[in-house]
Amino acid sequence: MLKGIPSFLKRPGKTIRQLLNSDGSPKSNSKPYELRIVSRDEHPISRSGISENALKVLYRLKKANYDAFLVGGCVRDALLDLHPKDFDVATNATPEQVKSLFHNARIIGRRFRIVHVRYGREIIEVTTFRAPPAEDTAKAHSSQSEHGLLVRDNVYGTIEEDALRRDFTINALYYNIRDFSIYDYADGIEDINHRCIRMIGDPATRYREDPVRMLRAIRFAAKLDFNIAPETAEPIRPMAELLRQIPAARLFEEVLKLFLSGQSAATFQLLKEYQLLQELFPYTSEQLSLAPEKEHFILQALENTDRRIAEDKPVTPAFLFAALLWPVIQNAFRELMEEGIPPVPAMQQAGQQTLFAQSDFTSIPKRFSQPMREIWEFQLRLERRQGKRAFQTAEHPRFRAAYDFLVLRSESGEDVQALADWWTRFQDTDGSGRKNLLQNTGDDDQAPRKRKRRPRYRNRKRSSSS
Repeated sequence: MLKGIPSFLKRPGKTIRQLLNSDGSPKSNSKPYELRIVSRDEHPISRSGISENALKVLYRLKKANYDAFLVGGCVRDALLDLHPKDFDVATNATPEQVKSLFHNARIIGRRFRIVHVRYGREIIEVTTFRAPPAEDTAKAHSSQSEHGLLVRDNVYGTIEEDALRRDFTINALYYNIRDFSIYDYADGIEDINHRCIRMIGDPATRYREDPVRMLRAIRFAAKLDFNIAPETAEPIRPMAELLRQIPAARLFEEVLKLFLSGQSAATFQLLKEYQLLQELFPYTSEQLSLAPEKEHFILQALENTDRRIAEDKPVTPAFLFAALLWPVIQNAFRELMEEGIPPVPAMQQAGQQTLFAQSDFTSIPKRFSQPMREIWEFQLRLERRQGKRAFQTAEHPRFRAAYDFLVLRSESGEDVQALADWWTRFQDTDGSGRKNLLQNTGDDDQAPRKRKRRPRYRNRKRSSSS
């Protein structure tokens, strides 16, 4: 929680929430905001904690006589001493004007035209101040679907109007590079102090404009350990199905943000609580409702992911998605086996069917779906250890991920503890020890004996009966 917040920030008075109509638009004959400026000596943000490349962008915009602000999550996280990694810039310069200042910039997007300024592997995202679209705005700049989904939003405006377009109060904070002050347009600092996620404007209207905002509310609540304000949380459950309007490719990217933020286990529980999991992973949600004990495996995988992120170790989305869909795979595999399909083809078909069905909700790129299938299929391969197979399996590039998956299965209560222990010992022992392990695999099926081939006779004469 923030300490030492200036007393004037807590004084009563009109806030941005009191100056909006029920549909989220500004009330007429009133100021659209009440700006509160926090001077440099009243906040903890220092340029030493800001990306050097972000500062380059800010100073170049300033030198060109444009307004330039750090905005949103980087300001919020800096106030919380969370050391932000991504830095976004807001300016009154248009995308074309920004691009003209940077040879390493390119304009992207249709729904929101923004500029990416690239410095090596770091990208500084620059957006132009946006205004709420007017009724007479040309459709080329702004348009909505029949359900209220904002499909294009390129109406530029002032910083005050831009603040109204932000989703949550804690993201309507602007760090001014001219005097290093913070502009607070929506009592965002006060909500940070009270650890609260609150929507700017009418939540239902804002969710219809962009249903992904429901996922963002969950992500911030889990990441920051904040509570979602009651009026912001109330519409989420009844409006969850609006996520079906969002392209599956975009939802895949949102799922990565949800589960690779370092608080994936808490995120999973919040998705369940607000009935959003069934919109992202409907088949997983169905299996968990039929067999709640399977959730333990998923939580084990998510907690393991959180630990690796905390230790700055690499995490692959393939492993994460393989775990989230494992209850679905198990059910499909069992049904195919009951139809008489052998284990290996049954597992292959189960993987194909599951990925095809899931692609309607969150599309999974092939660079991840192929390793997922290999992890699933390896669970059968790990059971076959006779002869040279164990050595070949251990040398396979996908072995480590498949082994980790097997260990998670054993830790979550699946009946594979002996198999997981065997592979652990196999990796920890030397050559002679491995030979002893291979002689005591416990497998019922031993290596098949070679059958003698029957000799082939050339020019064999047909029998007289033929």
